[in-house]
Amino acid sequence: MSADNKIWIFDTTLRDGEQALRASLSQKQKIQLAHAIARLNVDVMEVGFPVSSPGDFDSVQRIAREVKGPVICGLARAVAGDIEACGAALKDAERKRIHTFIATSPLHLEYKLRKTLQQATEQAVAAIRQASRYTDDIEFSCEDAGRTPIDDLCYIIERAIAAGATTINIPDTVGYTIPTEFAAIIHALKNKVPNIDKARLSVHCHNDLGLAVANSISAVQAGARQIECTVNGIGERAGNCSLEEVAMIVKTRQDVFAPLYTNIKTTEIYRSSHLVSQICNMPIQPNKAVVGENAFAHSSGIHQDGVLKAQNTYEIMAPEQVGIRQNELNLTSRSGRHVIQHRLNDLGYSKDDYNLDELYQSFLALADQKGRVFDYDLEALVFFQNLQEQDEFYRLEFLSSSTHTGHVASATVGLRCGDNLLTEAATGNGPVEAAFQAIQRISKLPIRMVDFNLSAKGSGEDALGQVDIIAEFEGRRFHGAGLATDIVRASVLAYVHVLNMIQRAQQVDACKQARQRTAGAETE
Repeated sequence: MSADNKIWIFDTTLRDGEQALRASLSQKQKIQLAHAIARLNVDVMEVGFPVSSPGDFDSVQRIAREVKGPVICGLARAVAGDIEACGAALKDAERKRIHTFIATSPLHLEYKLRKTLQQATEQAVAAIRQASRYTDDIEFSCEDAGRTPIDDLCYIIERAIAAGATTINIPDTVGYTIPTEFAAIIHALKNKVPNIDKARLSVHCHNDLGLAVANSISAVQAGARQIECTVNGIGERAGNCSLEEVAMIVKTRQDVFAPLYTNIKTTEIYRSSHLVSQICNMPIQPNKAVVGENAFAHSSGIHQDGVLKAQNTYEIMAPEQVGIRQNELNLTSRSGRHVIQHRLNDLGYSKDDYNLDELYQSFLALADQKGRVFDYDLEALVFFQNLQEQDEFYRLEFLSSSTHTGHVASATVGLRCGDNLLTEAATGNGPVEAAFQAIQRISKLPIRMVDFNLSAKGSGEDALGQVDIIAEFEGRRFHGAGLATDIVRASVLAYVHVLNMIQRAQQVDACKQARQRTAGAETE
């Protein structure tokens, strides 16, 4: 296949997607997602904005060191400090890219930057030249390009390429354009910018009018060769272009797109999609294209009859193409470690994705409760094992709750806090509230519950219950998740998860303050 026909997939789930979440991700969660996205075989992975916080810098640095395969990219404004932070965070990456940007539309130039186009261009050129000290893979974005006059775009892009930019990104930052307009922008740039052949044209479309995928596809047909997107289309406001949708459009409609292609390993799509949904606490709408639970479901009798006679009568894609598998084994407490490992291997998990000894103990406990364990149970156990940090300060030791008709509920909770075991009892309108009150007495942290959501993993009365909560502490929001066959226990585990997230955030803040004090002492 010719390199000229390859559509580069630039994933920004961990940067643009993550900044839209109601609660920030921990470093371990970001690493877990980075490995999953790398398995999709994306070409470039934008993993953060290093200058934005010490935590983001550390996450980008660790991903750069650990994740192999994609080009690892960091975002930077066209500001010297941003470029320097990006270069330092990406230093150990196998392959690295610095992505710098500045606004170009008259609206943004006048009201946000208070600069002329010429001043913005000079700033962009300086940033690109600085970035070239760290890497020869430099991407430049014209923020709000969709509302920038075409001659202005040509002016800044020509100079950006001359300065060393190897990828030029055209963002529809606010999702304003329609496909014919957006394709016309790409056509005009290819025809009017004299050195455009020295850079790859990229697009980054938002979904405010529901056109992110359509605009991205129209841009590719007009000559763009990189699509910036996110898993499940998560991102600012209405989200970004959906990775799984553009990948399957190109794969399914080769009659239209050949010889164009992507390198996406589509059988990893479903698994990656649901991992992002769980970790980011962003449910997938049932009718979501490609990965929604209804995407391959058929309710109409006519449709069911047609699919039974010939699958492609009503399915233009096979579920297996995106990694959807049927449950094949009903595992029980008599199943051994080898069977569990074999099943997880069939589901696409490697030995590095889980600790078999710990997972097997969780499996046995669940099998004793449920009798039979299914694929979705195993995947949930792997997910929650990865959710736990090795150095957790808070651990649930025991939980007892009771409720009686006409009386308040009560709960007793034992928490391991470092080396100490603390126990408290409390009452509430229900057992979950009572347990939360007991935990708050132990932690003594003024936590405010913002959101509580319960969902079933699997089906039937013995299905695992997943509880996701959003809690606020000192103006910051934290996401906690818990999994158990008992709703009260799942809720308590989610609360304990929040406590550990807060404790780790406090440690990061303390380290940052210590570094600032040291830096201050050195300058005195």
